[in-house]
Amino acid sequence: MRIKENPLTESIPFHKKDLWLHVVSVEYLDNYQLKLTFNNGIEGIVDLEQELYGEIFEPLKDKNLFQKVFVTSRTIEWPNGADFAPEFLFEIALDKQSVSHSVL
Repeated sequence: MRIKENPLTESIPFHKKDLWLHVVSVEYLDNYQLKLTFNNGIEGIVDLEQELYGEIFEPLKDKNLFQKVFVTSRTIEWPNGADFAPEFLFEIALDKQSVSHSVL
């Protein structure tokens, strides 16, 4: 039995096994910008300033707290428990078109 390819994934520039995204490293850059590396080797810069609203994210407007970002098993998180889905972060990184592909 032949499995039909999904046309939506045929143009993705990385191996399909890497579709389960994980953030593997984070680096604070400036203001609300972070440089992220994903498990598929893609690196990108995300600016989260416009995403810091609501009860859990508003405390991150304090740059001292924002800079305390760390990597968990799948994504980034802050000491107050705030986190973003890696798929959401990946989408922001691609939208900024500031991505590169690195070898892990």
